Amino acid sequence: MSQPAPAFASIALIGRHDGVKNADALRALGEFLLSRGCEVMLEKGTAQTSGLHLFPVADYAGIGARARLAVVLGGDGSMLSAARNLASFGVPVVGVNQGRLGFMTDVAAGRMLEEMGQILDGRFSIEARTLLGPQVFRAGDCAISAVALNDVVVYKGSVGRLIECVVRIDGEFVYDLRSDGLIVATPTGSTAYALSSNGPILQPAVPGFLLVPICPHTLSNRPIAVSDDCAIEISISNACDAVLSFDGQPEWELRVDDRVVVRRSPHPIRFVHPPGYSYFAMLREKLHWSEMH
Repeated sequence: MSQPAPAFASIALIGRHDGVKNADALRALGEFLLSRGCEVMLEKGTAQTSGLHLFPVADYAGIGARARLAVVLGGDGSMLSAARNLASFGVPVVGVNQGRLGFMTDVAAGRMLEEMGQILDGRFSIEARTLLGPQVFRAGDCAISAVALNDVVVYKGSVGRLIECVVRIDGEFVYDLRSDGLIVATPTGSTAYALSSNGPILQPAVPGFLLVPICPHTLSNRPIAVSDDCAIEISISNACDAVLSFDGQPEWELRVDDRVVVRRSPHPIRFVHPPGYSYFAMLREKLHWSEMH
């Protein structure tokens, strides 16, 4: 009897860009996918750092044009990078956890081939996750545009003084904030930096964003959740050394009168989950809820 066609015929492999740590896992997974009848390609940066030359190499544009699934071997940082690069192409991603916490990497490294086999057999679910589309306006012009899956953060730099900013939502004044910074987070990012700043956890299906102040000068400035249909505007009114980051990526120096406008990105990223995936089971495991003492 012939083997049924795989659910995803063309698959891209993406690994951590920190040397040859996952070369063996990439090779094993690639050979397994080939044995299941899949076309396999290796992301360009992954090929360079892993030293693998067994599979065709493609940049993200090539992956977006040809791949039907991207498998990320790494941690949440690797998933964030892949999501930002692939969302506009509509390529879904699944993560094999080779990091620490792994809030977004559902496939256990020790069960990689078994769970990927189940996904190829059609036993999976797909979930859309919202991304942020931040822009920085300076002197009326758009100075930078980006994409973020977890969060956009305005915060004080190395000088260490409080920054002051005015926050508006859909043009309506919300508050004048003096603090170490402000986090705008998606539901996915609610378990990242926002959580460590006492923000709430949002289930991924909730259509909202979080605004979480970092060490506010006025203690009554609390985290709030707003609709993800709105435009969040952060105007820098006093900043000695303010900076902006997207998913913890390279900083952008902010000046007085800069406006950071955050909207929902038009392109969500789709996560592929293996059989048995549960968001709340993941939270119990990663956050050590319901542990017996």
